[in-house]
Amino acid sequence: MSQTLTHPTHKSHKFSIPICHIALKLPTLTYPVHKSQKFSIPISSIVLKSPTLADKVQKVTTFESKFSVNCEYQTERGLEFETGGAFYRRESATGRDLGVLAASLHKKSNGSLRVLDALCGCGIRSLRYLVEAEADFVVANDGNECYGSTIVGNLSRAMKGDWLVTHLEANRVMTDYYMQKSFFDFIDVDSFGSDSSFLRSAMNALRFGGLLYVTSTDGLSSGGHMPHHSLAAYGAYVRPLPYSNEIGLRMLIGGAAREAVVLGCHITPLFSYYASHGPIFRVLLRLNRGKVHDSRHYGYIGFCHQCGNSHEFSWDELGQMSCSCSMPEVSKSLVVSGPLWTGPLHDAAYLMDMLNLAKQWGWVGCDSKENSLEKLIKLMVDESDPKLPFGYIKLDQMACRAKTNSPPLKTLMSAMHKKGYAASRSHIETNAIKTNCPMTECISIAKELLQVSNA
Repeated sequence: MSQTLTHPTHKSHKFSIPICHIALKLPTLTYPVHKSQKFSIPISSIVLKSPTLADKVQKVTTFESKFSVNCEYQTERGLEFETGGAFYRRESATGRDLGVLAASLHKKSNGSLRVLDALCGCGIRSLRYLVEAEADFVVANDGNECYGSTIVGNLSRAMKGDWLVTHLEANRVMTDYYMQKSFFDFIDVDSFGSDSSFLRSAMNALRFGGLLYVTSTDGLSSGGHMPHHSLAAYGAYVRPLPYSNEIGLRMLIGGAAREAVVLGCHITPLFSYYASHGPIFRVLLRLNRGKVHDSRHYGYIGFCHQCGNSHEFSWDELGQMSCSCSMPEVSKSLVVSGPLWTGPLHDAAYLMDMLNLAKQWGWVGCDSKENSLEKLIKLMVDESDPKLPFGYIKLDQMACRAKTNSPPLKTLMSAMHKKGYAASRSHIETNAIKTNCPMTECISIAKELLQVSNA
């Protein structure tokens, strides 16, 4: 079935990008719904076979799926969508919530929002950017053509905003838009493993001041079990440390910071989110114009197994790394990883803006206690205290060193605050404390509290 159109492509879609299959929404078309097999897709959501996107649209063809698709419907924040056999994790909804809040804030502060969802899967992220963040234009790309009808069907639910579905390798899509100087405000790269090859092409396709939402799921590298792999992917030789999941976030940010410098710019982390079900490391970065000739947030992290303290080492200290418990000798118990991002993981003011927006949308108070978005963001705000160093102390590890039971976490934190130390919970590890209190002092405080409780 086909219809002849007299409409040219929408001006915001006029890019000379070689492509095999694309789906394009033209807002002015009002053809009836065509029903094909199990799909009901409005003709206004069309699939083209065209050598470039600069060509005028001549024909509309319906999306005939060449693959058997498992139709499964899900609901996320009130939006119904179909997974169509694409990889989908309900547990990852929190990461999508954070991305949508950030994208919406960008739209409110800048007046427009162009989004590229580089690895869109079934298209739920793209749909949420259109509906909830009110994006003006979304490119939903996935290299697997068998998801095409599912993505088109899901995006057709959006009543506002223009969108485009493509099936190309993610780096090619981003590079093509960069070559056309058609930049995005927000790029979401929800990749698998430690594929850092997307970082540079994503930054090239992003406006200055734009937001890059990147992902890693490589728990083996962050845990220090594949140091040569982390070195190849992120330029960091990572060894086992007791706060490996935070290292995963710092490894990802550090790799992005390195790529940004190569391109003559720098990045600012706005939030860093860890989820255990992957594991998943997701970081939102703002791309800023110009290099920062300062490496104070990009260095080496060391942990001494003898005393339990962590240390930050600058590039000038290479070859002179040691722990105070074994000075002046180089301690064999000192394990060093890097270079890694050693600066802030979050921007507290930005997180508060996200939390306020979540309250406006009614997202606060409607989640379960375990999956509370409000609780997560507030923990991130607490972690943003500039007095807090990298890493965290697990209470069971502290108890093992003290050879005694550990006091309740809240009680221990309160005692640390009274002694003038900074301390907060960690959103990464539930039974851990982020603090600038040395391990020996932590043990001393814990023993004092237990003596009082036993008196």
